[in-house]
Amino acid sequence: MATEETVSAGESKTVTANSIIVKVEAGDSALKSAGRRLLVTVLVASIMMNLMFLISTMFSAVSGSGGDSVPTSHHSGDKGSKAKLAVINFSGMIMPPYTERWLKQIQAAAEDDNIQGVLLAVDSPGGLVADSHQIYRELQKLRTKKPIYVAMKRLAASGGYYISMGIGPEGKIFAEPTTWTGSIGVIIPRYNATELASKIGVTVEPLVTGPLKDTLNPFRDMRDSEKLVWDAILKDSFDRFVGVIQENRAGLDDEQVRALATGQIYTTNQAIENGLVDEIGYEEDALDALAAVLQLDSYEAVQYATEQTLMDLLLGGKSATPRNMLEEFLDTTTPKALYYSSWNPWVPTTSR
Repeated sequence: MATEETVSAGESKTVTANSIIVKVEAGDSALKSAGRRLLVTVLVASIMMNLMFLISTMFSAVSGSGGDSVPTSHHSGDKGSKAKLAVINFSGMIMPPYTERWLKQIQAAAEDDNIQGVLLAVDSPGGLVADSHQIYRELQKLRTKKPIYVAMKRLAASGGYYISMGIGPEGKIFAEPTTWTGSIGVIIPRYNATELASKIGVTVEPLVTGPLKDTLNPFRDMRDSEKLVWDAILKDSFDRFVGVIQENRAGLDDEQVRALATGQIYTTNQAIENGLVDEIGYEEDALDALAAVLQLDSYEAVQYATEQTLMDLLLGGKSATPRNMLEEFLDTTTPKALYYSSWNPWVPTTSR
C-alpha cells in the first residue's frame, strides 16, 4: 500500500506504508553545525592561550626575566668606538605592548651619556592615536638632549609619519627610493552588519543608560546625532596631526599641510616635492649625516632590542601579552581612533 506525503511546498513523494519521513531543514542544520564548530574552535583556542599564559608565568617566576634593562647590539660602524649612535627600530603597528618597549628604548638613549645621537628606523603603517602621541612626546624630550634623524624604510605612513615629527624642525628625514609615506589623517573603524544580522536572525538589544552608550554598534545604522559626536572626535585628532607637522616641518604652513592631509600615500619623490621628506637615502646615509653634524670621525651605531619572553617565542614574536578569546573579541569592539594607513586595522602586523 502506498501513501502520499508532502515533503515541500508544491512537491509530493510516493512512499511505502512502512517508510519514515524525516524532514530536514538543510540551511538550519548547516548553520547549527557551523556554529558548533566555531564554539569548539573558540574553546580550544582559549584553553591553549591560558595554558601558554600559565607556562609563561611559571617560567618568568623561575628565571626572573622581565627586567627593565634595554639590551643593545652592534649595528654598524667602528665596533668599540667610544662615540655611539643609537638606532631605534619602529617596525610594525604602533600599539601595546610595543609602545611601552619603544618608550623604554627612547628613555635609555636619553640617559646614556655615550649615546650622542639617535636614528629612528621607521617601517610602520601607523597605529593608535594615543600611542603615536606618547612616542612623539617622549622623542620631543629626547631631542632637547641629542639630535635625532629618521630613516624611513618600506612604509612610514600615518602614525609612522606622526612619530617621525618628534625629531623637530632641526632633524632630517631620509627615505629609501621605494618608501611610501604620508597617509595623513585619522580613521575610526566601523562595520555595518545590519543586513547580515537580519538574514541570520540576530537582534542586538544592549541595555544602556544613554543614547550614545552603544554608539558604533555594527548591528544598526548610525544616527545623525552620533555622527556629529564622532566628527568632533575625528576633527580633534586630525587638527593635532596637522599641527604637529606644521610645527616640525619648516616651510609648511597650516594650509599647505591640510592640502596634503587627504589620507593619500606619497612616494619618496612626491614626499620630497611636498616638503614631507628631506633626502633619498638609506640607514647608513642617515647615520653618516648624523655623525657629520656631530663632527664624529669615528662612531659605533648600536641598536636597541627587547629580550624575548617565553610568550614571545611561543607566539612567534607577535605578542607579549597573552589574552583569552573573549578579551580579543571585546578589544575589536572597542572604539579606537587611529593614525593608520588602511581602512582595516585588524589585519595582523608584527613588530620586528
